[in-house]
Amino acid sequence: MSVIPRPEHPRPQFMRESWCSLNGEWEFYRDFGASGKDRRIFESASFDERISVPFCPESRLSGIEYKDFMPSVWYARNITVSEKELAGRVILHFGACDYETTVYVNSAEVGKHIGGYASFEFDITDFLKLGENRIVVNAFDDVRSRRQPRGKQSSKFYSVGCDYTRTTGIWQSVWLEFVSDKYVKKIDVNATDLNGSVTLGVELNEYVSDAVLKVLVSYKQKTVLEESFSLSGIVSTVSFKIADPKLWNPDSPELYETKFVLEAGGKPVDEVSSYFGIRRVDIDGKRVLINGRSVFQRLILDQGFYPDGIYTAPTDAALARDIELSMELGFNGARLHQKVFEERFLYHADRLGYLVWGEYPDWGVDPSDPEVLHIMLPEWLECVARDRNHPAIIGWCPHNETSPHFDRVQMDTNVSAVYDATKAVDPTRPVIDTSGYVHTDRTDIYDIHEYSQSPEYFRELVKKHREGIYFANPHKNNRTYDGKKPFFVSEYGGIKWYPESQEAMNDRKLSWGYGNAPKTPEEFRDRYVGLTEAIISCEEMMGFCYTQLTDIEQEQNGLYYYDRSRKFSDDIYDAVREVNTRKAAIED
Repeated sequence: MSVIPRPEHPRPQFMRESWCSLNGEWEFYRDFGASGKDRRIFESASFDERISVPFCPESRLSGIEYKDFMPSVWYARNITVSEKELAGRVILHFGACDYETTVYVNSAEVGKHIGGYASFEFDITDFLKLGENRIVVNAFDDVRSRRQPRGKQSSKFYSVGCDYTRTTGIWQSVWLEFVSDKYVKKIDVNATDLNGSVTLGVELNEYVSDAVLKVLVSYKQKTVLEESFSLSGIVSTVSFKIADPKLWNPDSPELYETKFVLEAGGKPVDEVSSYFGIRRVDIDGKRVLINGRSVFQRLILDQGFYPDGIYTAPTDAALARDIELSMELGFNGARLHQKVFEERFLYHADRLGYLVWGEYPDWGVDPSDPEVLHIMLPEWLECVARDRNHPAIIGWCPHNETSPHFDRVQMDTNVSAVYDATKAVDPTRPVIDTSGYVHTDRTDIYDIHEYSQSPEYFRELVKKHREGIYFANPHKNNRTYDGKKPFFVSEYGGIKWYPESQEAMNDRKLSWGYGNAPKTPEEFRDRYVGLTEAIISCEEMMGFCYTQLTDIEQEQNGLYYYDRSRKFSDDIYDAVREVNTRKAAIED
């Protein structure tokens, strides 16, 4: 019997016992003419190739490893459904599929989803029959269209600059869930009251006249609350209070385990296991507070690429290991950059006390295009709604490096609209409207991307910032910072290093980092320490984000190699850890 890849439950915050992973071998077909729908191959065709889901066909782990453009790909597999499983509803889940997905069951179309990063699901019950059934999935993906967000996926044949190997089609887990006719569709948790009051937004799949939600909360396997609530409709709000609340923070990531039991007619019809953390994020002048305490954000840029799985971690342990590698060097969080990470990563961040910024892969579309809101906003809000229960997420950032060369009026309109919509969906967290270049006045936090490799120049910039001549690159951030809101350097460093001689590095034209590479590990150490020290010593700065955690393909500026092996000796890493963990001036 073959081993199922990525067999763990994909949603630790919303787990039922009655589920079945569909990861593993699927039939596969490359539809280069994107004509499969016209040919109606979903009705009868079988596909000769085999692919290992959830790995994209560009990856080695998929068994395909085809890196040219594939505008359309098809997947198919048979499943067997029992009479017991058909007694309720059957939900087909996709962690993510890039980009426009159409799903068929037994030749009938059951639904479409647009977006390469948000999770989605379809109720396929009415399309199933007892016994064997056939699922067919089509993914249309055109990163060159400039009509779909692509993040750091290259729109050229080769990976180039800071764009890397593409991901087409399914790249996160696929699974079935078997539920009753009446079930809990979603639960939003607001646990930002430090006194322990928790509010739940409960959504059912349909109206249940006598619905009761039983809530059981435990802390370290000891029950601390058990209450029942009558639900008033499809969408209801209920509240309860935890006595002597234990707060989630980076030093002590306390989590409460929960069980939600839906009752109808006095009988249990659905049960969901979850967890939450009590945590509040506030802005106090130039400080960002977690539970009322100023916490300096020592962040690493994490782009979530893997040499064997591309967008998909080879194992669940690999997801956790990236966080552990970061924390070993004194970082307390990350910008999850130009990619919406899978929920398993956020689960590990929650349990390890790792601060993360939820971001959107907006590269690939023109932020000044009047139509861009129709393209990106629905999916972005899906992502915010999916992930807002995670205490590790301490802010949102829907745009990155929106250039002043675009139409400024329309771009400001778009960026402001996305900011407003994000705050409407989640008012509990700060939002950076657009990272690095041109902010609007709506942003909760200002930031800058500055890749100077000179610690002396960096210290001078920090000195001027402290004196009221604010950190700004006139070619990029040409919107004046008012000196009142929090500010941080959200990209810096990017020091390139690989162990060949300087001459060999110059010969490797595809490999790059920012500025001139240091000639020795000691020079790397001194540059890293000097740049970071300048930021930490400035009482005007609420954090930093160093570029980046690992090398990625041609980009050789990680603190680890692409395969996560160590680049430097212990003494170099010790110096990185020491400066990263110094008490920051703003924390005083």
